[in-house]
Amino acid sequence: MSRDDQGGHPVQLESQKALDAWNATVRGFLAHSARTPEYLQTVMQEAPGFALARIAMSFFLLLLGRAELTEEARRNAAEIESLARQGALDARERRYAVALEEWLRGRPSAAAAELEGVHRRWPGDALALKLSHGIRFMLGQRSAMRGALEDALGVYGPDHPLAGFMHGCYAFALEETGAYRSAEGEGRRALDLAPDDAWALHAVTHVYDMTGQSSHGADFVLENRSAWGHCNNFRYHVWWHLALFHLDMGDYDAVLTLYDHRIRADGTDDYRDIANATSLLARLELEGVDVRARWKELADLAERRINDASVVFADLHYMLALTGDKRTGSAQRLIQRLDSSAAAPSGEMDAVAARAGVPVAEGLQAFKNTDYQGAYQLLAKARPHLESIGGSHAQRDVFARITIDAAIRAGAVREARGLIEQRERERGATDRFSRSRAAWIDEARRHPETAV
Repeated sequence: MSRDDQGGHPVQLESQKALDAWNATVRGFLAHSARTPEYLQTVMQEAPGFALARIAMSFFLLLLGRAELTEEARRNAAEIESLARQGALDARERRYAVALEEWLRGRPSAAAAELEGVHRRWPGDALALKLSHGIRFMLGQRSAMRGALEDALGVYGPDHPLAGFMHGCYAFALEETGAYRSAEGEGRRALDLAPDDAWALHAVTHVYDMTGQSSHGADFVLENRSAWGHCNNFRYHVWWHLALFHLDMGDYDAVLTLYDHRIRADGTDDYRDIANATSLLARLELEGVDVRARWKELADLAERRINDASVVFADLHYMLALTGDKRTGSAQRLIQRLDSSAAAPSGEMDAVAARAGVPVAEGLQAFKNTDYQGAYQLLAKARPHLESIGGSHAQRDVFARITIDAAIRAGAVREARGLIEQRERERGATDRFSRSRAAWIDEARRHPETAV
């Protein structure tokens, strides 16, 4: 028996309970809800042969960027292939399965393109579009992310039950492509349509970060708790954004309080949570703040992920943890593993390791060893390719800050000034970091004997 899902497309579900749980799964995924696994489990209990649920679970596992979960996704894919051979998949499920196989073969860009094709064939399939959005985000493909949404948004009128979430995705794509004013308007529109759209709130938060409106940004986050209070570990990332606002306002005690009681309160092993933590501690240390023993638990987790080889963005944040805790041997092993991946590429991530992963990791090690000239040269070499590691401008900014500090400390003040100016152009405003580094440069020129 076939029923229509909330997007108006048939799904192979017999019971209303299974359909309700599937609709809740999709909406939960779009909202970053902590209850999404619960909804998905209900679907699989009620309809164990429903292939689309198993396919979705496999994509969710791959988005987590961990080697053992990739293997679990491969096992799921084998079961899905068996169902396909039995003729149990409908046309839409077959297209989803093709996208899944592309990612498992090391071609996530092709997977995203296939999912966008699913949406063109079945307009209003918000799951396909959100998955594509997530993959493009992981790959740093901001223009493709925006283009896919601009092609698709026409079907998401105010009567579509998931319209708000798609406008939230579009808001984020606008922000990442520098259309800050439009991004803020689109994000607020998304929240009007879907008050639990954490990604829309996140997009507007990014606008405030990139345009130097830290006080407004902090207020916005706290005034809209209903948009993200229901979240899974994504809530740690929202707390991270609040901490960045306090960092820009110079309130380092507030940053550390948020770190201890919100951002790392649960000590999770998700690479995105580790990225929040390591990049925040690195920023604090650049400002001369003593973060004490906070690196240790992160470095312990990072050591267990040296051979993960799933996401270069994750590897570089593991590197921050290892260098932060002065684990030179472990940091070198991670560099060697990245170098091995780059030397024998088997997928897109290995190419990213070659272009950006290896030189950034080596640059971070050199910076920690106070070889600032070497650090600057390595980080500057990687800079044109840094976007390919994925994540947002705000997330990658930690590497921009380290590059600028390395240049200043190496005496390359003209180059440092150019990097600061380029950073300000990309962000759309100046901020505390840029002002302080410009002041360092001015001081170094006046008094070279006391330069940083």
